[in-house]
Amino acid sequence: MTGSEEDPRVAGLRTAVSRLRRELAAHPGEFADRGIAEDELAALAAMAVGGAPEIPRLRSSLLLIAGAIGSVSALNRGLANVRSAVDLFGEPPRV
Repeated sequence: MTGSEEDPRVAGLRTAVSRLRRELAAHPGEFADRGIAEDELAALAAMAVGGAPEIPRLRSSLLLIAGAIGSVSALNRGLANVRSAVDLFGEPPRV
């Protein structure tokens, strides 16, 4: 990969996060952990802009997002897309 080519996993993560952020912003209902989901989606978006994100941090953000919006069925597809994008980065190294 040359310096001008983008990692397709990063592009996929950025796209999935952007979609879920839009879906969350458009969702009319309020729920207790909405702010957590918004903050963690912003963190994922920042990681995707920065290039190669840290896998443990990706997974941590994903867990917080899933916990915050997992019960909101209207956001399930977007959450699944973000989960799939994070999964493309593989498992964090075992220590």
